[in-house]
Amino acid sequence: MSNRLPIIGVFAAIILFLIWSSIFVVNERQQVIVLRFGEIVDVKTEPGIYFKAPFSMFEADNVQVIEDRVLRLDLDDIRVQVSGGKFYDVDAFIAYRINDARKFRSTVSGSVELAEQRLRTRFDAALRRVYGVRGFEAALSEERAAMMREVRDQLQPDATSLGLEIQDVRIRRTDLTQEVSQQTFDRMKAERLAEAERLRARGREAAQRIRARADREVVETVAEAQKESEILRGEGEAQRSAVFANAFNRDPEFFDFYRSMSAYGTALNADGTTMVLSPESEFFRYFRSPDSNKATPAPAAGAAAPAASN
Repeated sequence: MSNRLPIIGVFAAIILFLIWSSIFVVNERQQVIVLRFGEIVDVKTEPGIYFKAPFSMFEADNVQVIEDRVLRLDLDDIRVQVSGGKFYDVDAFIAYRINDARKFRSTVSGSVELAEQRLRTRFDAALRRVYGVRGFEAALSEERAAMMREVRDQLQPDATSLGLEIQDVRIRRTDLTQEVSQQTFDRMKAERLAEAERLRARGREAAQRIRARADREVVETVAEAQKESEILRGEGEAQRSAVFANAFNRDPEFFDFYRSMSAYGTALNADGTTMVLSPESEFFRYFRSPDSNKATPAPAAGAAAPAASN
């Protein structure tokens, strides 16, 4: 019995090896190509445990694992030229998946790196074509979505020939190059300066109109005020004259006295006025005593002179 144990162990090891070399597992993110002597005999796309002929080391049956999830290919810092001759720096990416494992195996030997190398060249060319037929502002406007769809449509036939399906194309960044940025800045600055000058010119014109209207209104207002003041002054003078005339008619002597007092107050104020008049002037008649207005009687003729004192 003890002599059979090594033999049983060898047979068990052979059986385990055959089972291990005949089983392969496919998970939900993979698809597996089954090859027999280098030829594709089956493609497993559903997750699970599968069997194949053993002895893959002798090329009897072999498996190649292919990705069954969405993959991403980035394209960075691509300089593209638009129709006006200016340049953009563009970053974009493709989301794709392998939808035909047989074609993918036959064209690029199932290599994702080789497929992406070919796809990158076609992606670069498609971006240049799409940007090249558009103007400077297209990639910065709502037309950007249409540009991404156009790149995807141009890229899909080439991707199909590799066994790939383009899920999406996205332009992540579209920036002006340094030279174009400076030119754009200068142009925008000139446009803003011109717009500012137009606004200032319109402002000066509006200010001139407002100033002219205000000056006209000032002149009209002052003239109207002067007119009303002259009317009021004339009416006041008329009333004043009427009052004076009424007072004169009632008591001419008192009115004459009042006018003389007003004249004294005006002429004899404290501003250092000097007047040279005769004391007998009519102007000072109210400064004299009431008797001074009467004539002094002359002495009788032939009257004896007073005797001289001894």
